Amino acid sequence: MKNLGNMLKQAQEMQARMGKMQEELEAREVTGSSGGGLVQIVLNGKGAMRRINIDKTLLEPNQPEVLEDLIIAAHNDAKIKAEAEMASEMGKLTGGLPLPPGFKLPF
Repeated sequence: MKNLGNMLKQAQEMQARMGKMQEELEAREVTGSSGGGLVQIVLNGKGAMRRINIDKTLLEPNQPEVLEDLIIAAHNDAKIKAEAEMASEMGKLTGGLPLPPGFKLPF
């Protein structure tokens, strides 16, 4: 039973560290860009969009598809960066513990 008590204590400590990490990630920002920086999207560490900057030269009324494609590309770039940052922080939290494929924290 002593081991079970230690495991529960460690699980509680990990849960507290995870909560703190999530708060820190939410405060961080990552920027994705496309079109050589003409479109920039800023996401927080949890993937919520904070800002979007579009160069005025892209505001061509006859070609909305170009702008739409650049917005999607910038968002995808930012999302990849946010996910990489989250994975890096999770690796620190779990001590490099390899998790099974598809296993995501928090639960």
